[in-house]
Amino acid sequence: MKLTLRVWRQQNADAEGAMSTYEVDGISPDMSFLEMLDTLNEELILKGEDPVAFDHDCREGICGACSLVINGDAHGPERTTTCQLHMRSFSDGDTIDIEPWRASAFPVIKDLVVDRSAFDRIIQAGGYITAPTGAAPEAHATPVPKPDADFAFEHAECIGCGACVAACPNGAAMLFTSAKINHLNVLPQGAPERETRVLDMVAQMDEEGFGGCTLAGECATACPKGIPLMSITGMNKEWLRATRKVSKR
Repeated sequence: MKLTLRVWRQQNADAEGAMSTYEVDGISPDMSFLEMLDTLNEELILKGEDPVAFDHDCREGICGACSLVINGDAHGPERTTTCQLHMRSFSDGDTIDIEPWRASAFPVIKDLVVDRSAFDRIIQAGGYITAPTGAAPEAHATPVPKPDADFAFEHAECIGCGACVAACPNGAAMLFTSAKINHLNVLPQGAPERETRVLDMVAQMDEEGFGGCTLAGECATACPKGIPLMSITGMNKEWLRATRKVSKR
């Protein structure tokens, strides 16, 4: 396959960025999208040019680091992570636009790499449980109803890639935050922090500068792990419950 790549290049956070055009040839349909970028970078290095900076880690669709906007879609045309997107999803002669996440809360570091530490700070605000130290409890010591376990597992699948933010017309982080709140709040282990968790994490989300949610639904459509849009409704209910309970104290 021969492809034309239009890639966002930005030297650093303070520099002006622009799209640069590259031609790559000999791309196998069986290559992953990141392997195709590796091929481009090998050619650039051989020419003495600066390779394109992009984030990656596991390359197994687990960590979410490989976050790119491809032809205007978060992670590209398939509902998967960028590292699990294969070049068979494109055709010979295609022009492909490759950009970083676009959100004020995710500033560009270089080229296609953005700073997603805002997500880390939301987790630090309440994405944990109070657990006693020492030996691990027996696995069945705390019974959890299967519907609750299934609900928690569905939300725990969020890998924090940020596709929800990149796809949202408002740059909102509601789907991410709701997934992290809901998967703990439904479990008995998460009960001690149930109120403070949702209040603190939502407050931190707002402080980070993410946009407001208008339930456009693009976040759930782009999510590679299928976190449902109703997760946001669940978080809103938790927030209202916590607000009322705290106000009565």
